[in-house]
Amino acid sequence: MDLKKLEEKYAIPSRELVEDVKQIEGDIMLLGIAGKMGVSMGKLLVDALKLAGKENKVYGVSRFSDPKAKSQVEESGIVAIACDLLNDAELFNLPNVANVIYLAGHKFGTVGNEDFTWAMNTYLPGRVSEKFKDSKIVAFSSGNVLPFVKLNEGGVDEDATPAPIGEYAQSCLGRERVFQYFAKKNQTEMLIYRLNYAVDFRYGVIMEIGKSVWNGKPIDLRTENVNVIWQGDANEIAIRSLLHCEAPAKVLNVTGPETLSTKWVAKEFAKIFGKEAKFEFEAEGSALLNNASECHRLFGYPKVTIREVIELNAAWIQNGGDEFGKPTHFQERGGQF
Repeated sequence: MDLKKLEEKYAIPSRELVEDVKQIEGDIMLLGIAGKMGVSMGKLLVDALKLAGKENKVYGVSRFSDPKAKSQVEESGIVAIACDLLNDAELFNLPNVANVIYLAGHKFGTVGNEDFTWAMNTYLPGRVSEKFKDSKIVAFSSGNVLPFVKLNEGGVDEDATPAPIGEYAQSCLGRERVFQYFAKKNQTEMLIYRLNYAVDFRYGVIMEIGKSVWNGKPIDLRTENVNVIWQGDANEIAIRSLLHCEAPAKVLNVTGPETLSTKWVAKEFAKIFGKEAKFEFEAEGSALLNNASECHRLFGYPKVTIREVIELNAAWIQNGGDEFGKPTHFQERGGQF
Protein backbone atom coordinates (compact mmCIF):
# COMPACT_ATOMS: atom_id res chain seq x y z
CA MET A 1 0.00 0.00 0.00
CA ASP A 2 1.24 3.50 -0.88
CA LEU A 3 0.86 5.37 2.42
CA LYS A 4 1.72 8.72 0.83
CA LYS A 5 -1.14 8.42 -1.66
CA LEU A 6 -3.47 7.33 1.15
CA GLU A 7 -2.57 10.41 3.16
CA GLU A 8 -2.96 12.72 0.15
CA LYS A 9 -6.44 11.32 -0.54
CA TYR A 10 -7.60 12.45 2.90
CA ALA A 11 -5.99 15.90 2.65
CA ILE A 12 -8.15 17.28 -0.17
CA PRO A 13 -10.28 20.29 0.90
CA SER A 14 -14.02 19.68 0.90
CA ARG A 15 -16.45 21.66 -1.22
CA GLU A 16 -17.85 23.21 1.97
CA LEU A 17 -14.41 24.40 3.09
CA VAL A 18 -13.67 25.95 -0.32
CA GLU A 19 -17.00 27.79 -0.27
CA ASP A 20 -16.35 29.12 3.25
CA VAL A 21 -12.80 30.33 2.58
CA LYS A 22 -14.23 32.43 -0.25
CA GLN A 23 -15.83 34.49 2.52
CA ILE A 24 -12.67 34.91 4.66
CA GLU A 25 -11.29 38.40 4.18
CA GLY A 26 -7.64 39.17 4.88
CA ASP A 27 -4.55 37.16 5.74
CA ILE A 28 -4.53 34.26 8.19
CA MET A 29 -1.91 33.40 10.82
CA LEU A 30 -1.53 30.05 12.59
CA LEU A 31 0.21 30.58 15.93
CA GLY A 32 1.97 27.43 17.14
CA ILE A 33 1.85 25.78 13.72
CA ALA A 34 4.53 23.15 14.43
CA GLY A 35 2.30 21.02 16.70
CA LYS A 36 0.36 17.88 15.77
CA MET A 37 -2.39 19.63 13.80
CA GLY A 38 -0.83 22.87 12.61
CA VAL A 39 1.19 21.82 9.57
CA SER A 40 -1.65 19.81 8.02
CA MET A 41 -4.14 22.59 8.82
CA GLY A 42 -1.93 25.19 7.15
CA LYS A 43 -1.53 23.08 4.00
CA LEU A 44 -5.26 22.42 3.89
CA LEU A 45 -5.94 26.15 4.16
CA VAL A 46 -3.47 27.01 1.38
CA ASP A 47 -4.98 24.34 -0.88
CA ALA A 48 -8.54 25.53 -0.16
CA LEU A 49 -7.61 29.14 -0.90
CA LYS A 50 -6.11 28.09 -4.25
CA LEU A 51 -9.24 26.17 -5.19
CA ALA A 52 -11.33 29.19 -4.17
CA GLY A 53 -9.23 31.50 -6.35
CA LYS A 54 -8.22 33.57 -3.31
CA GLU A 55 -4.85 35.19 -2.63
CA ASN A 56 -4.97 35.52 1.17
CA LYS A 57 -1.50 35.05 2.63
CA VAL A 58 -1.08 32.28 5.22
CA TYR A 59 1.54 32.69 7.96
CA GLY A 60 2.80 29.89 10.19
CA VAL A 61 4.45 30.93 13.46
CA SER A 62 6.48 28.69 15.79
CA ARG A 63 9.85 28.50 17.51
CA PHE A 64 10.69 25.87 14.86
CA SER A 65 13.15 24.07 17.12
CA ASP A 66 12.87 21.24 14.56
CA PRO A 67 14.13 22.56 11.16
CA LYS A 68 12.18 19.78 9.42
CA ALA A 69 8.91 21.34 10.60
CA LYS A 70 9.87 24.71 9.12
CA SER A 71 10.69 23.07 5.79
CA GLN A 72 7.33 21.27 5.76
CA VAL A 73 5.54 24.55 6.43
CA GLU A 74 7.38 26.40 3.68
CA GLU A 75 6.91 23.57 1.16
CA SER A 76 3.15 23.89 1.74
CA GLY A 77 3.17 27.50 0.54
CA ILE A 78 2.96 28.99 4.01
CA VAL A 79 5.11 31.94 5.09
CA ALA A 80 7.07 30.54 8.06
CA ILE A 81 8.06 32.93 10.86
CA ALA A 82 10.35 31.78 13.68
CA CYS A 83 9.15 33.39 16.90
CA ASP A 84 9.24 32.70 20.63
CA LEU A 85 5.68 33.75 21.45
CA LEU A 86 6.60 34.28 25.11
CA ASN A 87 9.09 36.95 24.01
CA ASP A 88 7.03 40.16 23.88
CA ALA A 89 9.37 41.89 21.44
CA GLU A 90 9.13 39.00 18.97
CA LEU A 91 5.37 38.56 19.44
CA PHE A 92 4.55 42.23 18.91
CA ASN A 93 6.84 42.35 15.85
CA LEU A 94 4.66 39.81 14.02
CA PRO A 95 2.65 41.12 11.06
CA ASN A 96 -0.86 42.29 11.86
CA VAL A 97 -3.42 40.03 10.20
CA ALA A 98 -7.21 39.91 10.00
CA ASN A 99 -7.49 36.27 11.14
CA VAL A 100 -5.65 34.20 13.77
CA ILE A 101 -5.90 30.51 14.61
CA TYR A 102 -4.30 30.03 18.02
CA LEU A 103 -2.78 26.53 18.36
CA ALA A 104 -0.07 27.25 20.93
CA GLY A 105 -0.13 25.38 24.23
CA HIS A 106 1.64 22.96 26.54
CA LYS A 107 0.32 19.64 27.83
CA PHE A 108 2.71 16.74 28.12
CA GLY A 109 5.42 17.29 30.69
CA THR A 110 3.20 19.52 32.82
CA VAL A 111 4.16 17.67 36.02
CA GLY A 112 7.40 19.26 37.23
CA ASN A 113 7.06 22.08 34.69
CA GLU A 114 3.89 23.71 35.95
CA ASP A 115 5.15 27.29 35.67
CA PHE A 116 5.86 26.97 31.95
CA THR A 117 2.49 25.29 31.42
CA TRP A 118 0.67 28.24 33.01
CA ALA A 119 2.79 30.75 31.10
CA MET A 120 1.98 29.10 27.76
CA ASN A 121 -1.65 28.24 28.43
CA THR A 122 -2.85 31.23 30.48
CA TYR A 123 -0.41 34.15 30.37
CA LEU A 124 0.33 34.01 26.63
CA PRO A 125 -3.34 34.25 25.54
CA GLY A 126 -3.51 37.69 27.17
CA ARG A 127 -0.47 38.93 25.27
CA VAL A 128 -1.80 37.47 22.00
CA SER A 129 -5.18 39.09 22.66
CA GLU A 130 -3.53 42.49 23.03
CA LYS A 131 -1.37 42.04 19.93
CA PHE A 132 -4.26 40.86 17.76
CA LYS A 133 -7.12 42.80 19.35
CA ASP A 134 -8.39 43.86 15.91
CA SER A 135 -8.31 40.33 14.47
CA LYS A 136 -10.75 37.44 14.51
CA ILE A 137 -9.31 34.71 16.74
CA VAL A 138 -10.12 30.99 16.82
CA ALA A 139 -8.49 29.82 20.05
CA PHE A 140 -7.90 26.11 20.63
CA SER A 141 -8.92 24.73 24.00
CA SER A 142 -9.54 21.24 25.37
CA GLY A 143 -12.41 19.05 26.53
CA ASN A 144 -10.26 18.48 29.64
CA VAL A 145 -11.79 21.64 31.14
CA LEU A 146 -15.15 19.84 31.41
CA PRO A 147 -16.33 17.46 34.15
CA PHE A 148 -16.33 13.69 33.97
CA VAL A 149 -19.90 12.58 33.30
CA LYS A 150 -21.83 9.34 33.49
CA LEU A 151 -22.15 7.55 30.19
CA ASN A 152 -25.95 7.78 30.12
CA GLU A 153 -25.77 11.60 30.23
CA GLY A 154 -24.64 11.80 26.61
CA GLY A 155 -21.79 14.25 27.16
CA VAL A 156 -21.94 17.90 28.21
CA ASP A 157 -22.61 20.89 26.00
CA GLU A 158 -21.15 24.40 26.01
CA ASP A 159 -23.41 25.50 28.89
CA ALA A 160 -21.87 23.04 31.35
CA THR A 161 -19.92 24.42 34.29
CA PRO A 162 -16.22 23.56 33.82
CA ALA A 163 -14.59 21.30 36.42
CA PRO A 164 -10.95 20.87 35.39
CA ILE A 165 -8.87 18.24 37.18
CA GLY A 166 -5.12 18.86 37.53
CA GLU A 167 -2.95 21.81 36.57
CA TYR A 168 -2.98 21.20 32.82
CA ALA A 169 -6.78 21.29 32.65
CA GLN A 170 -6.92 24.22 35.08
CA SER A 171 -4.49 26.20 32.93
CA CYS A 172 -6.66 25.41 29.86
CA LEU A 173 -9.66 26.89 31.63
CA GLY A 174 -7.43 29.87 32.45
CA ARG A 175 -6.71 30.19 28.73
CA GLU A 176 -10.43 30.26 27.95
CA ARG A 177 -11.16 32.85 30.66
CA VAL A 178 -8.34 35.16 29.55
CA PHE A 179 -9.48 35.05 25.93
CA GLN A 180 -13.05 35.67 27.06
CA TYR A 181 -11.95 38.67 29.13
CA PHE A 182 -10.16 40.31 26.20
CA ALA A 183 -13.01 39.51 23.80
CA LYS A 184 -15.23 41.62 26.05
CA LYS A 185 -12.62 44.28 26.85
CA ASN A 186 -11.56 44.94 23.25
CA GLN A 187 -14.67 43.66 21.44
CA THR A 188 -12.40 41.16 19.68
CA GLU A 189 -14.43 38.54 17.85
CA MET A 190 -13.35 35.09 19.07
CA LEU A 191 -14.34 31.45 19.09
CA ILE A 192 -13.10 29.09 21.83
CA TYR A 193 -12.53 25.79 19.98
CA ARG A 194 -12.94 23.10 22.66
CA LEU A 195 -11.57 19.90 21.08
CA ASN A 196 -11.44 16.26 22.13
CA TYR A 197 -9.93 14.10 20.68
CA ALA A 198 -8.47 14.59 17.20
CA VAL A 199 -7.19 11.37 15.58
CA ASP A 200 -5.02 10.83 12.53
CA PHE A 201 -2.73 8.29 10.91
CA ARG A 202 0.19 9.09 13.21
CA TYR A 203 -1.41 9.69 16.60
CA GLY A 204 -4.59 9.60 18.65
CA VAL A 205 -6.83 7.37 20.72
CA ILE A 206 -7.79 5.09 17.82
CA MET A 207 -4.20 4.54 16.69
CA GLU A 208 -3.13 3.83 20.30
CA ILE A 209 -5.85 1.20 20.71
CA GLY A 210 -4.91 -0.35 17.37
CA LYS A 211 -1.21 -0.47 18.29
CA SER A 212 -2.07 -2.18 21.58
CA VAL A 213 -4.04 -4.89 19.76
CA TRP A 214 -1.29 -5.28 17.13
CA ASN A 215 1.38 -5.68 19.81
CA GLY A 216 -0.70 -7.87 22.13
CA LYS A 217 -0.80 -5.30 24.94
CA PRO A 218 -3.80 -5.00 27.27
CA ILE A 219 -6.00 -1.92 26.94
CA ASP A 220 -6.90 0.05 30.08
CA LEU A 221 -10.69 0.10 30.41
CA ARG A 222 -11.01 2.47 33.37
CA THR A 223 -12.02 5.22 30.94
CA GLU A 224 -13.93 2.93 28.60
CA ASN A 225 -15.65 5.54 26.46
CA VAL A 226 -14.32 8.40 24.34
CA ASN A 227 -15.26 10.96 21.67
CA VAL A 228 -12.99 11.35 18.64
CA ILE A 229 -12.92 13.27 15.36
CA TRP A 230 -10.70 12.77 12.31
CA GLN A 231 -7.97 15.43 12.22
CA GLY A 232 -8.86 16.49 8.68
CA ASP A 233 -12.43 17.21 9.76
CA ALA A 234 -11.19 19.04 12.87
CA ASN A 235 -8.85 21.13 10.69
CA GLU A 236 -11.69 22.12 8.38
CA ILE A 237 -13.91 23.11 11.31
CA ALA A 238 -11.13 25.26 12.78
CA ILE A 239 -10.67 27.17 9.52
CA ARG A 240 -14.41 27.55 8.91
CA SER A 241 -14.84 28.75 12.50
CA LEU A 242 -13.21 32.05 11.48
CA LEU A 243 -16.65 32.89 10.06
CA HIS A 244 -18.34 32.27 13.43
CA CYS A 245 -16.26 34.36 15.83
CA GLU A 246 -18.23 36.60 18.19
CA ALA A 247 -17.76 39.15 20.95
CA PRO A 248 -18.32 38.02 23.68
CA ALA A 249 -16.44 34.89 22.64
CA LYS A 250 -18.43 31.93 21.33
CA VAL A 251 -17.56 28.55 22.90
CA LEU A 252 -17.79 25.51 20.62
CA ASN A 253 -17.39 21.83 21.52
CA VAL A 254 -15.69 19.97 18.65
CA THR A 255 -15.75 16.18 18.36
CA GLY A 256 -17.49 13.35 16.55
CA PRO A 257 -21.13 12.36 17.13
CA GLU A 258 -20.51 8.95 18.72
CA THR A 259 -19.77 7.98 22.29
CA LEU A 260 -17.33 5.20 21.47
CA SER A 261 -16.51 2.12 23.49
CA THR A 262 -12.76 1.50 23.55
CA LYS A 263 -13.55 -2.21 23.92
CA TRP A 264 -15.59 -2.14 20.70
CA VAL A 265 -12.84 -0.25 18.85
CA ALA A 266 -10.28 -2.81 20.04
CA LYS A 267 -12.44 -5.70 18.87
CA GLU A 268 -12.80 -4.11 15.43
CA PHE A 269 -9.00 -3.93 15.16
CA ALA A 270 -8.78 -7.54 16.37
CA LYS A 271 -11.04 -8.64 13.48
CA ILE A 272 -8.85 -6.84 10.93
CA PHE A 273 -5.54 -8.06 12.38
CA GLY A 274 -6.69 -11.59 13.18
CA LYS A 275 -5.48 -11.09 16.73
CA GLU A 276 -7.00 -11.15 20.20
CA ALA A 277 -7.88 -7.90 21.98
CA LYS A 278 -6.70 -7.91 25.60
CA PHE A 279 -8.05 -5.73 28.40
CA GLU A 280 -7.23 -4.77 31.98
CA PHE A 281 -9.06 -3.01 34.83
CA GLU A 282 -12.77 -2.28 35.02
CA ALA A 283 -14.69 0.66 33.59
CA GLU A 284 -15.37 3.35 36.20
CA GLY A 285 -18.62 4.47 34.60
CA SER A 286 -17.67 8.04 33.70
CA ALA A 287 -15.58 9.85 31.09
CA LEU A 288 -14.76 13.22 29.52
CA LEU A 289 -17.49 13.34 26.88
CA ASN A 290 -18.56 16.30 24.75
CA ASN A 291 -21.93 17.06 23.24
CA ALA A 292 -20.90 18.69 19.95
CA SER A 293 -24.41 19.13 18.50
CA GLU A 294 -23.86 22.88 17.96
CA CYS A 295 -20.72 22.12 15.95
CA HIS A 296 -22.66 19.63 13.83
CA ARG A 297 -25.45 22.17 13.32
CA LEU A 298 -22.96 24.70 11.98
CA PHE A 299 -20.72 22.42 9.95
CA GLY A 300 -22.50 19.10 9.50
CA TYR A 301 -21.29 15.72 10.68
CA PRO A 302 -17.61 14.80 10.18
CA LYS A 303 -17.01 13.38 6.73
CA VAL A 304 -14.65 10.59 7.82
CA THR A 305 -16.60 7.95 9.75
CA ILE A 306 -15.31 5.98 12.72
CA ARG A 307 -15.17 2.74 10.72
CA GLU A 308 -13.07 4.52 8.09
CA VAL A 309 -10.78 5.82 10.84
CA ILE A 310 -10.29 2.29 12.20
CA GLU A 311 -9.59 0.90 8.73
CA LEU A 312 -7.15 3.75 7.95
CA ASN A 313 -5.28 3.28 11.22
CA ALA A 314 -5.17 -0.48 10.72
CA ALA A 315 -3.66 -0.07 7.25
CA TRP A 316 -1.15 2.47 8.58
CA ILE A 317 -0.08 0.13 11.41
CA GLN A 318 0.13 -2.97 9.18
CA ASN A 319 2.27 -1.12 6.63
CA GLY A 320 4.70 0.34 9.18
CA GLY A 321 3.61 3.96 8.95
CA ASP A 322 5.49 6.50 11.05
CA GLU A 323 4.12 7.97 14.30
CA PHE A 324 4.36 11.22 16.23
CA GLY A 325 5.19 9.29 19.41
CA LYS A 326 2.97 11.54 21.55
CA PRO A 327 0.40 9.38 23.40
CA THR A 328 -2.86 11.08 24.34
CA HIS A 329 -3.10 9.63 27.88
CA PHE A 330 -6.86 9.48 27.31
CA GLN A 331 -7.11 6.97 30.18
CA GLU A 332 -5.75 9.57 32.65
CA ARG A 333 -8.33 10.35 35.33
CA GLY A 334 -6.28 12.39 37.78
CA GLY A 335 -5.14 15.21 35.50
CA GLN A 336 -1.46 14.23 35.64
CA PHE A 337 0.17 14.94 32.28
